[in-house]
Amino acid sequence: MLKTLILTAFGVMLAACSPQVQDQIARDAARSAITPVLIERFPGVPLEPALDCVIDNASAVQIRALALDTVTGPTESTVQIVTDILSKPETVRCLAVEGLPALLNQRL
Repeated sequence: MLKTLILTAFGVMLAACSPQVQDQIARDAARSAITPVLIERFPGVPLEPALDCVIDNASAVQIRALALDTVTGPTESTVQIVTDILSKPETVRCLAVEGLPALLNQRL
């Protein structure tokens, strides 16, 4: 019941916003769902660059699904979506360019 109420309120709130604002709200919510997955499943990976790479390479459908997972908390579906995004060549390149320098700086 509470989950339905929260999802309804979230939908009403988004409907009142411009598409750009809707996208930013969804991306921010998705980041909240992705963070625990990265921390648990990929320890040692620099969090902020990895978050940026995942968000930047996620499709709109993936962003929406991850944003909804913020309400329930991460599920196996969340893990699968994040893993799928991390497997994209564009994400791997992003992590190499953005994440590797941050990782090397952590080790120094």
